[in-house]
Amino acid sequence: MIYKVSYVVKDGDFPGGIRNETERPMVGSLVKIGPRTFEIIEIHEMMPPRDGFQFLHALVAEPSEAKSSADSYF
Repeated sequence: MIYKVSYVVKDGDFPGGIRNETERPMVGSLVKIGPRTFEIIEIHEMMPPRDGFQFLHALVAEPSEAKSSADSYF
């Protein structure tokens, strides 16, 4: 399966991107976008998988911001 992932940076302070991935991204995983590393904080399916592809939307944040966002939920 190929995952077409749209990475969007929380608060829009850095451009995200669209990338093909061979493994499904998971919340809490780190992803490198350009020179920076981000933590995935949300993942949403854009549409059901079809023909070996799945389209996903991933919201990412700086690792320190991701932790503080997660803490605010509890």
